[in-house]
Formats: sequence, C-alpha cells, structure tokens
Amino acid sequence: MNKRDIVFHYLIFAIAMVISAPSVAQQKAKPNILFIAVDDLKPILGCYGNTLVKTPNIDRLAKMATVFNSNYCQQAVCGPTRASIMTGKRPDNTGVWDLKTGMRDVHPDILSLPQHLISQGYSTQGIGKVYDTRCVDKQMDAPSWSVPYYNYFKTEERYYPQALGAPLNGQYQSPKSKELAAKFKKEAQDKGLNEKEIEDYVSKSVKPAVECVDVPDNAYNDGANALRAIEILEKLKSETQPFFFAVGFSKPHLPFVAPKKNWDLYQREDMPVAAFQEQPKNSVDVAFHNSGELRAYTDIPPLLSFTDQKEFGLTLPIDKQKELIHGYYAAISFMDAQVGKVLDKLDALGLTKNTIIVLWGDHGWHLGDHNLWCKHTNFEQATRTPLLISAPGIKATISNAPSEFVDVFPTICDLAGVKIPDVVDGKSLKPLMDKTAQSVKEFSISQYPRSSTKSETERQGYASSKVMGYSLRDKRYRYTIWLGNDFRSTQAFDDKLVVGIELYDYNKDPNETVNVINDAAYQSVAKDLKAKMLDYLKSQVK
Repeated sequence: MNKRDIVFHYLIFAIAMVISAPSVAQQKAKPNILFIAVDDLKPILGCYGNTLVKTPNIDRLAKMATVFNSNYCQQAVCGPTRASIMTGKRPDNTGVWDLKTGMRDVHPDILSLPQHLISQGYSTQGIGKVYDTRCVDKQMDAPSWSVPYYNYFKTEERYYPQALGAPLNGQYQSPKSKELAAKFKKEAQDKGLNEKEIEDYVSKSVKPAVECVDVPDNAYNDGANALRAIEILEKLKSETQPFFFAVGFSKPHLPFVAPKKNWDLYQREDMPVAAFQEQPKNSVDVAFHNSGELRAYTDIPPLLSFTDQKEFGLTLPIDKQKELIHGYYAAISFMDAQVGKVLDKLDALGLTKNTIIVLWGDHGWHLGDHNLWCKHTNFEQATRTPLLISAPGIKATISNAPSEFVDVFPTICDLAGVKIPDVVDGKSLKPLMDKTAQSVKEFSISQYPRSSTKSETERQGYASSKVMGYSLRDKRYRYTIWLGNDFRSTQAFDDKLVVGIELYDYNKDPNETVNVINDAAYQSVAKDLKAKMLDYLKSQVK
C-alpha cells in the first residue's frame, strides 16, 4: 500500500467514525446520570414508611423519583450483588458468588453499565464503594471508567480535618481507639512482626462495632468523599459530554461510626428490637448462619465452635441490640447528610433538571430478626433493598411491582435513550415509572450459597456439601429451594438435589415465623410456585 492509499484509508476510517459517533449536540441532549450506591442500607427510610429514621435528603429525592417498594437484590452480600447491578447479569452468569472471585477473571468480556455508556458518548467516573474491591481489578474495573477511578475507601488527606487526619483503620476517630492502636502496634513490633502483620494485628485488635465521637462529617471517609464528589461535579458541569458519575457511600456498613450529632437524633430507648428472634417453625437449617461478620468485632461475643450447625444466629442482650440498632440508624442519618450535600451541589450547578438520579442499597440487613445479624440469607430482611430512580420528565410515583437489581442497567439505558444490550438479564422499569404498565415481571429472584449440614450431606449422599438456595419472591409469597452438589441454574434441575424448601406467606406472616411448605392449605400455592421456579431455572440453562 503506497502513501496515498494509506492516507485515503485513514480518511475513510475517520469519516466513518465521525458518522457513527454521537455529535456534540446529541451528547448534550442526553441526560447525565448520578448513580449513588449505599452499603448495607435496608429500606428503613422515611420514604419507605419508617417514621423513626431521619433521612430528609433521601426523602427529598423520593419526592421527584419512583420509589420501588418491592425491589430485591440478586445475592445478599456486597461483591456478587454489585457485580449484578453493574452488569445487569445474575450471579450464575457473572460467576461471582463470593468476596474473592474477580468478575473479569471469570468473564473477561463481560459488559458493565458504565462501559456500555462510554460507547454511547458518555464520560464515566466514580468515587467510593461502587464495585466491591475484591471482585474487580485495582482500578475498580478499568473498562468501566473513561476517567481513572478516584479513591475507594480512603480519599486524599486534604479532605479530612487537619487536626484529625484520616480515620484509624479507615474507620475510627475516637482517642480511645487511637490509644489502643498505639498499644497494640508496640505489642506487634515487640513480637517482631513485619509491617503488614503489624497492620493486621492492630486492625483485628481495635475493632469496636460502634463509635460515637464529636467530630465533623469529613472525619470519616463518607464525609471526605462527599467533599471530593462535590469538586468532581463542579468539573463535570463544564464538560461537553453527558456524564455517568457513580458515588459510593460505605455507611451504614459495620462498624456503625458516625458523628455524635447523628447519634443525638435518636434516643436509645426508642430503638426497635426485632419482634421475632427465633428460627421459623419447620425451618430449614441451611437457610441460617451464625452472624460471623458481626462476631468479628471486638465488643461482640466471639464465634462459638460447633460441629453439626444446630446452633444458629447470635443472641445478644437487649441493651446491646439497642446499641447496635442505634448505631445503624445514626450511620444511616450520617450517610443521608452526605447524599444531601451531593444533591445540593447538583441543584446549585443547575444540573438536576437534566440528570437521571439512581440511589440504591446493595442488600438488606438483619437487625436481630430470626436471631440473625448482618446479611447473607434469602430472607426478606436481607434481600429487600431500597431503589429510587428520578428521571427528567417523569413524575414521582411509588411502584409496588416486583423489581430487582438486574433491571437497573436496562432501565438507565431506556431512560437515557441509548440502546439496551441484548446480553442483560433484566428488564427496563421505565414502564413502571411512566405508568404505561403495572408490572414488568411476576417475581424477583435472589440466591445464596451455603454449605449443608453434615447430617444433610450424609442423608442425601452428596458428592459435595455445597448448596445454593434460589428464592422466588412475588407480591405475596417467598418460595425458596435449596439444591446441593454445587448446583447452579446453568445446569439441569434434578429433584434428588433438593436439600430443603421454604414457603412464607407475607400477607399472614410478615415476620416469617412459619415455613408452610407442608401445610395442606398451601399445597396448590406450593405447586404453582415450584412450577414457576423450575421454569425460571430451565430458562437459565445454557
């Protein structure tokens, strides 16, 4: 090829790119997207009917958004559920069921929402916890961001108060914790531990579940990241491209640390302990856990050793329960204040009117119900999640129709007027928002992996004790089926793999006190829901 041919070839290529690329005018016409992720936030918000919690900023967003009352996560733990919402794919299709599997190690070519938006003319950037660090690369999934990702948990020193600096272990600001850290650091040094071992020793030794100190918001990471997010929005204002800006807040995730002013919003005696703190009658043991995440904190009873998994949950004195619930509420209000700062800046910059705003909590959280704490189950308190979506030109409403996190990707595309990729597993929720449809699906599906008890393994004769529970939630019922032998929905179903089945009727039993799967009055319901579950599983087989 001669020089003239080469020039001609690149000229044709350049013309083709110009023709196919969105014009500046087209780009400006597209709405911006503010994508707010919140860690461990269950739907105890004012806009979800909770009259005790103080969440004025999220409630303000709700007044111009669709509040999805019946939204469910794909798996009640950070890494898998975040991989699902970011790709529109279910855990069995992302290959992420834990907190150690890299999403792109399993599927290098998987398409994320921000990655797709880049191809549609968007700039994309993020700050805070959006993906879980353990399930992506060190750049927080490099293909997702047109601008390199900002800091994850810790932001730059200049965003923290000069007198305090960054929080200890990324979490604590109390003088007591800092004094203890100095003590344990010296202990570790005297033992001859290396730098990494010293860091681990201190972080495990100084780990209270709660902290209440009189400090400014930016003493903690969420407050510092809110300041950084405001600066980023100011820069985005002048860009010619529409933006996708993801802002992740880590509270109310453990530990429950928040400035004293947020604790002072509540009285300890008003904290609502769970009404039902037992396993349901006729329950399936594999559905439960021992609240190990909370037990890792130094002011919580340590994990008990047991061999047959007959003991579940974590029994705490009422005073301790109220302290933890108080901390959870305080952390929610602290997070809400940071959300408010970001929304205020969006307003001040004149960007709100042309911005899609999405706020979501990655899964629910047990606060003592079923004697459980944290997430990690297929029960209602772990799988039901807040989801609010505001879009230009669409009036505020409340949707009680089933929705799930895999629906967020196609919904944002639909609202933004960009192509919805064929590879996503979810459906657009826009028809629920503009009221052109009453529902887009009959039910939501959550799942959770577990190891079955030794007795169940021996009884069923499994080659493996690993179990996956699939949970179908429609408007009234939850039907959960636990399948052994490393079953995944991409395989053919076999009745011989069933470890246990649960059925709960939320009209009559909102606290899940009785598993009615063998109740004669529910046999037709059980048969119908099993058929729907099997149809779902069959549809997933590759």
